[in-house]
Amino acid sequence: MSALALSVLLSLVSAVAYAAGAILQERVATDTPDRPYAPLHHGVWWAAVALNGLGAVLHVVALAYGPLSLVQPLGALTIVFALPMAALFAGRRAGHTAWRGAIMASVGLAGLLALTDGADSRSLDGGERLVLAAAAFGAMGLLFLVAQSVGRPVVRSMLLAGAAGGAFGIASVFTKTVAVDWTSEAPTVQAPSLVVIAVLAACGLLLSQAAYRGAGLAAPLATVTVVNPVVAAAVGLTLFGEQFRYGVLGTVLALGSGVVAAGGLILLTTERLAVQTREARRHGEARQHAGRYGEGASAARPASWDRPPDSVAPSDPDAERPQVGEGVDVGSVPRPRTHLEVEMRSGAVAGGS
Repeated sequence: MSALALSVLLSLVSAVAYAAGAILQERVATDTPDRPYAPLHHGVWWAAVALNGLGAVLHVVALAYGPLSLVQPLGALTIVFALPMAALFAGRRAGHTAWRGAIMASVGLAGLLALTDGADSRSLDGGERLVLAAAAFGAMGLLFLVAQSVGRPVVRSMLLAGAAGGAFGIASVFTKTVAVDWTSEAPTVQAPSLVVIAVLAACGLLLSQAAYRGAGLAAPLATVTVVNPVVAAAVGLTLFGEQFRYGVLGTVLALGSGVVAAGGLILLTTERLAVQTREARRHGEARQHAGRYGEGASAARPASWDRPPDSVAPSDPDAERPQVGEGVDVGSVPRPRTHLEVEMRSGAVAGGS
């Protein structure tokens, strides 16, 4: 197998691992809504963490065997793989709008990354790393605070997913910088950057987990998948001297690809908002229906139905015909005196007179 074919194979397996991890994360978010960020007690969540780690390792190895212009666009297939896998293994089918949004986001991202021309790799100095880390954590904190003040679950999830994608993207930038500077004497020198990478990766994982709460699978996953490489590419264009291929034409095509990717994210967001709106309307109609019939039944029900059983005096079992009203027991009816009792009383009266 050639190096290029091996790179493609590793990239595809990496995308499948990322997709499986996202499906498990969304399942955990549904099962543990009270712990949106770190459900440490949930074994499935640790399986999702392992799958995401496997995807990251395979992605790095694929970069070692193949060009960045090929490996990065193939990573966009994560969302395309996730939808059929969720339908097959979790029984959660995506609608036509979700599929269109996922394909648009993937195609736009692939086009954008394919048009990015990597220049000679260089490192960032200490000041640039400090500014980049401060900007990354500041943007993440701002998105997190805005997300907490948003009432719509889908919008909140998209903001959290955007913060997660940004964290992963900046972590990739620091990883690239460390890889360029790495020597046998570098571990202690690179320790601050390694700490930043670990913190960004942990923040990205926790934010992405929270993004799946109440928003389904497609919209948060597509946001993370798109924002991650776009942020990394933006930093590469501004700090690493990278540029778009084919000059002005390539720049225009790259902008068009970005618009297509953004349109896919908008489709996924509106699709999920429409689903939640329909569900809320259906639940509201069900509550109104139950309330209307419940009030009518209470109004038509006789008051005696609400009395405890012990408060109703039963009819005399010896009565010939207890007089019972409509649904209301009026009590016992005095029993008629028998013929023998009448004769005895009549005889006693006659004898006494």
